[in-house]
Amino acid sequence: MRIVDIREVTKPIASPIRNAYIDFSKMTASLVAVVTDVMRDGRRVVGYGFNSNGRYGQGGLIRERFRDRVLEAAPESLIDEAGDNLCPHRIWVAMMKNEKPGGHGERSVAVGTIDMAVWDAVAKIAGKPLFRLLAERKGREADPRVFVYAAGGYYYPGKDDTALCAEMRSYLDRGYNVVKMKIGGASLAEDQRRIEAVLKEIGSEARLAVDANGRFDLETAIAYARMLRQYPLFWYEEIGDPLDFKLQAAMNAFYPGPMATGENLFSHQDARNLIRYGNMRPDRDWLQFDCALSYGLVEYLRTLDMLEEYGWSPSRCIPHGGHQMSLNIAAGLGLGGNESYPDLFQPYGGFPDGVRVIDGHITMPELPGIGFEGKSDLITVMRDLAE
Repeated sequence: MRIVDIREVTKPIASPIRNAYIDFSKMTASLVAVVTDVMRDGRRVVGYGFNSNGRYGQGGLIRERFRDRVLEAAPESLIDEAGDNLCPHRIWVAMMKNEKPGGHGERSVAVGTIDMAVWDAVAKIAGKPLFRLLAERKGREADPRVFVYAAGGYYYPGKDDTALCAEMRSYLDRGYNVVKMKIGGASLAEDQRRIEAVLKEIGSEARLAVDANGRFDLETAIAYARMLRQYPLFWYEEIGDPLDFKLQAAMNAFYPGPMATGENLFSHQDARNLIRYGNMRPDRDWLQFDCALSYGLVEYLRTLDMLEEYGWSPSRCIPHGGHQMSLNIAAGLGLGGNESYPDLFQPYGGFPDGVRVIDGHITMPELPGIGFEGKSDLITVMRDLAE
């Protein structure tokens, strides 16, 4: 049993949308295939992975550093103790050979992308959905029913309040009961008008979350908090720079409602600093660490262990990214849910064909691996790379 190849292709996921910080006109993503010599049901086992939106494709790092470290490792060093499957933890160690600590930036995305493909292959070799494999390894019951919310509400050329409300209504029509919109890319007064228009549209049918994408300095963050706290928001997200834990800590005095952050923290060490110094509240706040951007599930497991040490439940984690990997982690390890992009970043976002949102939840299908084979538009692109 061995990995015979790791392939990468950089794909465009460009869109004219923007948030408070960036536009997506040049956005790319890396698609990775981990090719093994294992056969299942007459087909070679290939694991697939890709990085989440918001960070660009990592083809250079994958091809120049991390791919070769895995392929050059002794094959037996990458097998688990039972000798019947690949070991994601040992593969992760091979990828990180000769890497200094710290600097959790673009390399964490490259490693996380390969790590996703490795876990897909491991679950396929085991002949199980990844969420069930994860639950078994943790000695817990998997819950295939997962909360999802609809992320959208981006700024878009010519998009007025009517179009924004129509977008949010479309999410409700598809079964969502929490929706999210962007703020911070316009004036406070304009954003308040947009928020009030959406709240009027959704009424009691759903709740609204808002996302500033790390845009605000302390003064602006407080001004928005004073405006936002009059509304029953699901959360106030990524208020300031991701590493400005002092700003995050200060917000408790101004915003009593739930806050969310963490999607741009790429290691368990940075996640720990947020918990230590960000004054986050485990009874109401949400953590959005995304395994595909932060060294993968191997590192995410370390993050969950750290959270437990600090008294946080995994149910307070709702990852960023809207991908099926985090859906499997949520179902297998008891997270609070997952982000979803109903209309954006296709074919990478969304669910397997036939999966529907009902009362804000989806039910995971019983597909081996992460379940990419159940999403026809996505698996077609993936198999073009490696099958």
